[in-house]
Amino acid sequence: MAVTVLPTTGRAIPAHRPVTGTRPAPTPARTTVAAPAAAAPARSIPVSMIERMTLILDAFDAATPTLTLLEIVERTGLPRSTVHRILDQMIRLRWLAHTSGGYRLGMRTLELGGLTADHNEIRDTVSPLLHELAQRTGMVGHLAVLDGREVVYLDKVGGRFAAGLPTRLGGRMPAHATGLGKAMLAALEPPIAEAAFRTRLPRLTPRTFCEPEVLQRELAQIRLRQGVAIDREEAMPGIACVAAPLRGRGAATAALSLSGPADAMSFDRLARVVLEVAHEAGRTLYPRRSRWR
Repeated sequence: MAVTVLPTTGRAIPAHRPVTGTRPAPTPARTTVAAPAAAAPARSIPVSMIERMTLILDAFDAATPTLTLLEIVERTGLPRSTVHRILDQMIRLRWLAHTSGGYRLGMRTLELGGLTADHNEIRDTVSPLLHELAQRTGMVGHLAVLDGREVVYLDKVGGRFAAGLPTRLGGRMPAHATGLGKAMLAALEPPIAEAAFRTRLPRLTPRTFCEPEVLQRELAQIRLRQGVAIDREEAMPGIACVAAPLRGRGAATAALSLSGPADAMSFDRLARVVLEVAHEAGRTLYPRRSRWR
């Protein structure tokens, strides 16, 4: 076999190997076929009851505070039968409430700090007035709504004296034993109000009105005072309260009050002040519907 000697190195290479610098033909690139994209996994349905309840609660927002059954099914992806069964339980436990337009968040969300849209509006509107009222009078101001036979506190303002009262945001008290509760009960139609105290009522102090006939007379007197209710140590010994309802047309949506030591309360003066602020708050909340009875 012939060899060729390279002049620079003197190294011999086989003659059949090219020395012209030409490259061998490139090997054709292997064509790779992309695998088809995996299908998106179907939305998994939560197994635990807590996850399902959370899905339902998360379906509500400020823009849609009320949802129908079909809307909840669409937003959660849960089966209709499952949603219907869970909704019944959540209503019974007060996580949700049933309305003419569907379902909305219930009072239990308020107790845990998740205020509903309506209550946020009431609190945002009334709280500045309540703060000013408490500062002007030196009393403790409360704002509450009615939930059956109880009041639920939306706000509490005041100085050092406020710390001594057991009331708190989201807390509850029997309506019949508080000025706030009596003011809102008196704003209801009498048959509806009387239904709230047909069963045995708790006595919080020796001055608490617990007898149905006594409460009926008390509510009648409140109606004659334009809705002003007075609590004379009925909820707590040594503490008195003057309250008035917030309403536009119809039943009261909420009530505000001033509380303080019973022996230092000027009921007539405070009644005028509380009623004036309650009217102002109602006009602000319902500018087109305010009409005081």
